[in-house]
This record gives sequence, structure tokens and C-alpha cells, in this order.
Amino acid sequence: MVPADKIIKAAIEENVDVIGLSGLITPSLDEMVHVAKEMERAGLNIPLLIGGATTSKVHTAVKIEEHYKKGQTVHVLDASRSVTVVESLLGQRKDNFVRELKADYEKIRSHHAKHRAAKELLDLNTARKNKLTLAFNDSTITAPQFLGTKTLKQIDLSEIANFIDWTPFFQTWELHGKFPAILEDEIVGVEASKLYKDAQEMLQMIISEKWLEARACFGLFPANSVGDDIEIYNPQNHAEVLGVQRTLRQQTKKAEGQPNLALADFIAPKSSGVTDYIGAFVVSAGFGIDTLIEAYEAQHDDYNSILLKALADRLAEALAEYLHMEIRCKYWGYAQTEVLSNEELIAENYRGIRPAPGYPACPDHQEKIGLFNLLNATQNIEVSLTENLAMFPTAAVSGWYFAHPDAKYFGLGKITEEQVIDICNRKNLDPKENQRWYSSMLH
Repeated sequence: MVPADKIIKAAIEENVDVIGLSGLITPSLDEMVHVAKEMERAGLNIPLLIGGATTSKVHTAVKIEEHYKKGQTVHVLDASRSVTVVESLLGQRKDNFVRELKADYEKIRSHHAKHRAAKELLDLNTARKNKLTLAFNDSTITAPQFLGTKTLKQIDLSEIANFIDWTPFFQTWELHGKFPAILEDEIVGVEASKLYKDAQEMLQMIISEKWLEARACFGLFPANSVGDDIEIYNPQNHAEVLGVQRTLRQQTKKAEGQPNLALADFIAPKSSGVTDYIGAFVVSAGFGIDTLIEAYEAQHDDYNSILLKALADRLAEALAEYLHMEIRCKYWGYAQTEVLSNEELIAENYRGIRPAPGYPACPDHQEKIGLFNLLNATQNIEVSLTENLAMFPTAAVSGWYFAHPDAKYFGLGKITEEQVIDICNRKNLDPKENQRWYSSMLH
């Protein structure tokens, strides 16, 4: 994200009418708050639009709007809606629009405050005592057929395309409904069908003319949990720790018998003397996209530019799905007889999970650093991390493989400052300097 001082300086010097901020990963949320505060301090009164994958109407109302009193902050669901919002903010309907918006945001803040007060959090030690306890034995642990790291390049996109989950593709365009039923929907069916036809035509061009290249790297390693951490070992020397994955634990008070989960619970404790395993991966289907996007933008062809980005994202997710299948059936081999349809894969009707840093079970983006180092991903497949830990090319997915039969996805929820300090200490980081990575998780 561009620093706040540069944004405000440009706004003043160029006399802009609106400022728009887009956040792709959680650290940008705090930067948005900082920009709002600096706009207020500078005496600006122009509209501030907030959008992007990590943002929400609630976050805008609770965290951003109240810091910018002189102007109006507005959450915009999708870039395609920004024109309508700007027209409302700058046109004759401005006063009514702003009045209704402020009333709506006040209701959101009130509801959020009541919900927050009603949610009880445990101290970290109590949450850890309520961890999930699993069995780790021959029936739950399978030694991988392959150990170490592997790189795959120029992966066949025609095969990957068969694993696309189309439902999120339509959500990108604010068309809500499950594929393929959305194509027959009474309200959005016509528009969805046209979009799907255009997407299929471009997808065939991507495949036949090799517009994009897909690459992947992955690794399977011996591992054990130590508290809420996961030690990852050298396959040739289990005494050598190649890396440590730091996991966060749920702190919300649970109903009787419900555990407070952390990803470390799915790996056998080191104290058990049992060798367990973990996997890691980085994939991308975005190689070659920049030149194509530049060409579309030079022609002011926003539609095809957005369409190509959306398809590249779908192919990256499809590659992650395909590779996970390959891991289960071949490289790890704990599900060698698995035969599932794409619908069953989308429904996750298989053993194992692949949580990604930045997502509900593993919201700590800093875990990407260790993952990338473990796989040497930047050197092997040229996927890199920006200073804010976004992946480049952006059509990329990274994460961990857990194979325990009882491993499942979960949401971390809110945590206390105690756990933020704890994980920073475990990483040998200054909590004050690194709190921004965890601020969106704090109760």
C-alpha cells in the first residue's frame, strides 16, 4: 500500500475528489485506519472509499469511519459499484446518502459492541489446557511415499481447468448463487450465462495459446508438535529442525466438551515419541499475466482485464486442489484408492486439510515467511512475498498439508493481547513492532 503521507500529499496537490483504498491482506487494514486518521489531521473532507478482499462493512464502521469525521468513509463491496457510490457522494443525493450511511454505520457499531461484550475469552493457559487430544498411531499416521521437496513447472492447464470451482468466480462479479444452478437463476441467470460463456472462451485461449504458466513446489517432512508450535525436521536427519510453524489457539470460551483448537493439535506431540508428518506447498498460475493485463488496460478494456485476473485466480485455486489430490494419492499416499468427482473435491469429501496463512485457521500472514524458506519457493518457482507478505504473482496459493483423519478447518476467532505477546516472544519479535499483524484478531 502507498504510504499515508504520499496519498494525502497527492490528494492536496492534485485536488482529487475521492480517495480509494483497497486491501488484499490483513496488514493493509491497519494502514487504512492510519490513512483515515491522517486525512482527518490534514483537514481533508473528501470521500474515502474502502474495498478489497480483507475489508468489510463492519470493519469500516468500527475501525475506520470514526477516525475521519470531516469526510465520509464508505465500504464498497466491489470495484464495479464504486461509480454508483461516487455519484451518490458527489451528486444531489449526497446529504441523504451520507445521513443514511452514518445511521447504518452507527447501528453496526452498536451491534458489534454488544456482540463483543457477550463473547467471553479464556486466558491462554486455560485455552491450552482445553486443547484437542487425538490418537496418533498406525491407523492415523501414514509415512509418506516421498519425503523432501519437489518442483513442478509448465503444468498442463487443460488438466488443471477440470478442477475449477466456478461458484467463487461468479461471486467475484457479485453474482451470488451456486454453480451450475446460477446459470438458470431467475434473477441473474442471463447475466451469469453470458459471463460463463465469455469465461469459457477466454479459458480456451489461455490453454491453447499458453497465455499463462502454472508452477508448483511442495514438500513433505517429518514433524512433531511442541506446545502450539510444529517442529519440521530434515528427512535425512530428524535431529535437524528445518523450520518451526507457529500456530495460534482459539480463546473463545466453548461449550462443555468442545476443545479450543490450534493447528498444532493435528500433529503428534514430540513428547509422545511418535514421528508424524506435515506438508507445505506454494502454487501459482499467474506467470505471464502482467503483459496481457497491460495490453488490456492500454485498450481501456477493463472487462477482459478483470476476467483474465479472475480466471488466473480460479486456475491457481484449481492447481492447489489438483496438487492436494496428487499428494493424498501419490506422494503421501494415504489415500491411494481415492476416486472423487470435482463436486466431491469442492465439498472436501476427503481426508486431510490444507490451511493457508491468512485464512481463518491460520490468520498469521507471517507464517508465509517460514513456509517459503522451507520450500525455497522464490528460487524454485519465482513466487515471492512483498513487504506486506502478499504473494507475487497474485494468482497464487500457499499453505500446509495435514493428514490426520480428524484434522478439520476451523476459525481462530478473536484472541487476547496475551496471545499476541506470547507468539511474538516465540518468534523472538518485538510485540509492539509486530502487533499490526494481529490487530484484526484482537478482541
